[in-house]
Amino acid sequence: MKIHFIGIGGIGISGLAKFMLAQGHEVSGSDISNSAITKKLAKLGMQLTIPHDASAINEQDLVIHSAIIRPDNVEVIAANAKNIKVLARREALPFILEGKEVYAVCGAHGKSTTTAILASVLEGSAIIGAESKQFGDNVRHYEGNRLLFEADESDGSFLNSNPYCAIVPNAEPEHMEYYDYNFDRFYEAYRTFINSATVRIINAEDPFLSSIEGEAVRLYPSKDIKNLEFVLINDEPHTRFELLDMGMFEVWGFGEHIAIDAALAILAAIHTEDVEEVRENLLGFKGIKKRFDIINKNSSILIDDYGHHPTEIKATLESVKAYADLMGIDKITAIWQPHKYSRTIDNLDAFIKCFEGASELIILPVWAAGEAKRTIDFENDFKAYHPLMADSVKRSNNDLDVIKDNKVLKSLDKGLIVGFGAGDITYQLRGIA
Repeated sequence: MKIHFIGIGGIGISGLAKFMLAQGHEVSGSDISNSAITKKLAKLGMQLTIPHDASAINEQDLVIHSAIIRPDNVEVIAANAKNIKVLARREALPFILEGKEVYAVCGAHGKSTTTAILASVLEGSAIIGAESKQFGDNVRHYEGNRLLFEADESDGSFLNSNPYCAIVPNAEPEHMEYYDYNFDRFYEAYRTFINSATVRIINAEDPFLSSIEGEAVRLYPSKDIKNLEFVLINDEPHTRFELLDMGMFEVWGFGEHIAIDAALAILAAIHTEDVEEVRENLLGFKGIKKRFDIINKNSSILIDDYGHHPTEIKATLESVKAYADLMGIDKITAIWQPHKYSRTIDNLDAFIKCFEGASELIILPVWAAGEAKRTIDFENDFKAYHPLMADSVKRSNNDLDVIKDNKVLKSLDKGLIVGFGAGDITYQLRGIA
């Protein structure tokens, strides 16, 4: 088929596009601007249109668009005028995943890491919402029908993921605007997702997941994961732990949450694989881009982290503190780019608490993600941290300059520096913004 993806620069849509290209389809796409993702797609041979333009729609059989694309998009209008089928991403999943043995991972936090770990311990195609450092991409293609898939609850699309195996690290309320702030609707969606799978692997200590009835493999982290230990191997963070009666495992990264993600992936893999093979394969996991991503080691250590919810930030900061202790570092500077006004306001109290332990807090402007501007008094709300309000940060050789009103407020050149956010902070930290 000839398939056109609108909004192809997004990590989720780009993954589907690359997977369909690998499946033998002719793929084109468009986005509002060029990015590192679109440049990579162009190198794969995809015909891209930047920005959106009606001329991109010609003889395609199917048009698929991301969740943020609206009906008045010029390419959507052009496709409808030519009677070309148009599907939102969630509507397209049954077609894309048809006939696949899908291992679907879903949860408010940890789903990218768990999926990437699963891709380390199990052979199969993979579509992940982040780049696995093990194979340098968010998509891996194998012959055969097994597919390791990061499912998404933000727009309800996980309900269309056709899971053979459902793996759920947690079900903390998130993206509640999609569910009209109706918790019954939110939890019922998770229940439907889990019950639709033949094999179910859940963190049974999550408040909601503990209520799931029926057959499931239940992980109880407080008693099933033992002898948790954080170690440095060539200055890289690793977590060791014992799981049930299966002995010791070792995985890249720091933190109890990493051990939980790995344990769930292991429990899914041993349904078909030998435990010793799984133990060995787990050593191949090298982390994922933008998750505790160590991007610079000199007089200071710079870490990029995608955490944009207080639970994620708190867990990563605990890992950062453990890493700093082992590295003999006293000062931790946290740089936060809040993601969306709605998320920040809905979780303000938790955000205020989640930076405890940071020596210094720098707050950047909210990455609105299309939302209308709303007033948040960051200086007053976060006054306990004496936050430094800035416009941006900029790499300067091995230092990181903090910018306000086009002036350098200070240069960060010592200690451990960690940036949090799902906006463009990752490019600022990497010096490509």
